[in-house]
Amino acid sequence: MFKPMRRFKQELSQEKCIEILKTEPRGVLSLIEENGYPYGIPMNHWYCEENGRIYFHGAREGQKINAIKANNKASYCVFDAGYRNEGEWALNISSVVAFGKIRLIEDAETAKKICVHLVKKFTDDEHYLQKELEAAFSRVQCLEFIPTHITGKLVNES
Repeated sequence: MFKPMRRFKQELSQEKCIEILKTEPRGVLSLIEENGYPYGIPMNHWYCEENGRIYFHGAREGQKINAIKANNKASYCVFDAGYRNEGEWALNISSVVAFGKIRLIEDAETAKKICVHLVKKFTDDEHYLQKELEAAFSRVQCLEFIPTHITGKLVNES
């Protein structure tokens, strides 16, 4: 179903793809809107090593939720900050694209676990975490992205 990478010498290993998904804080979630147009939105994420799924949170209603309800196919793109080889201007960037299906999380306990992991990806401030859960958890919709194909590559911008 997914074509092999044309520039296979630049392809990242699955282990490197997973490392990028685990360490990078955000990417772009791409969905298909009700009207058939693509819809890409920057998102924070948490990659769960236990099940290989990617989790997000956001508002309970809006364009993203409507798109997911209309079509559960999605892709998620993440890239690192890159590096420059000494004496070169070009940036070397590793990027990962995951293809799969996305669904709304309906279970409150699972949603709370996702929210805790998302906050802990950015801060270990327990007071902040508890304050956010108390103030905003009732308004949060968590999402589960189930990858069916993950690919990545290292690109030199020269």
